Amino acid sequence: MYLTPEEEAILNGEEGETRQQLMEILVGVGKVFGADEMVPVRSAQVSGASYKTIGEWGLEWLRGLHARASVPAVLNPVGMDRIRWEEMKIEPEFAKKQLEVIRSYEALGIRLECTCTPYYLYITEYGDHLAWSESSAVSYANSVIGARTNREGGPSALAAAIIGKTPKYGLHLVENRNPQLHIRVLDEPDNPDASWYGALGFLAGKISGNRIPLFSGIRPGRDQLKNLGAAMAATGAVALYHVQGITPEARVFNYASAGLEEFVIEAKEVEKLFINEIPDAVAIGCPHCSPEELDYIAGLLEGCMVKRPLYIFSSRDVINRQSDSVRKIEQSGARVYADTCMVVSPALERYGKIMVNSGKALSYVPTMCGAGAVIGTTKACIDAACTP
Repeated sequence: MYLTPEEEAILNGEEGETRQQLMEILVGVGKVFGADEMVPVRSAQVSGASYKTIGEWGLEWLRGLHARASVPAVLNPVGMDRIRWEEMKIEPEFAKKQLEVIRSYEALGIRLECTCTPYYLYITEYGDHLAWSESSAVSYANSVIGARTNREGGPSALAAAIIGKTPKYGLHLVENRNPQLHIRVLDEPDNPDASWYGALGFLAGKISGNRIPLFSGIRPGRDQLKNLGAAMAATGAVALYHVQGITPEARVFNYASAGLEEFVIEAKEVEKLFINEIPDAVAIGCPHCSPEELDYIAGLLEGCMVKRPLYIFSSRDVINRQSDSVRKIEQSGARVYADTCMVVSPALERYGKIMVNSGKALSYVPTMCGAGAVIGTTKACIDAACTP
């Protein structure tokens, strides 16, 4: 693997022990995956942020690092709202450890936005090289924006944030971004809720595994694409997908389905996933809600008071921008939390059954929260929260 003189100097320890250690991580990853060189990245997104997932070992590793990010970098969701954690009924000992994790990342120059939707924060453009780690963010960047990132591990994303580069392999290379199977969707409903695409992704991820699917027969918008990709990354390992006539690379390269292995998903298969059950709690925002989604939820809750816990998750930046909608949502008794989500926080582990509106959450809630999960449309979720 070719290294520039500057990169060699970092690897040899001439810029300090931490930068040397992190360059060793990047070089090791590059050698494993056959990278020929490093590529500069425009931004990084670092996972391994919740104390629930990294534990004491991860915190100890962070304590030993002494450097600063050289490119814009944002943190993945942590285990609690940094301000309202007591309201979430987070145990003080967990909160103490989580705040120490956050301070460790802050000392490294990582922006404490704590979100899985960094594309709402940074200008990210077609062809940009990134080092993002959260699965749904990676999917959105590659598929919806046409940027280029592999799904980084937490340490390699942090290394890329500090060094400013990542090994050039995998989805950083145009030749590795072609579709590998065709998923034909039959009978897409008119104006489906974003949750419908999450359910579609729940099925499509199991079909795709780690391959790159090309979809036909659907016309999703951006929030629908977000939910589609997030679910496929959860039930499969899909880091890039294309939709004929919709996603940027499908338009640029005009991919044809001829010659690809074809799978058919009918709308009725998607709709079978939606089960009308009364949950113990309702959680929306996995991935974090967009501004438009917060506005929509506020409209659905107008004049309603929730009868069971309703958690809404978004980034602090989006929450601040949509303060009027957030105020309306919380007037209903629902709560809008920043920095965290239902999957990486221990807050929802007290419930037996949780209704969600995303295929990603449907996949992760049972394993990460130890709770049963059912999926509903966003409106069905609100109705469930408001029903005695």
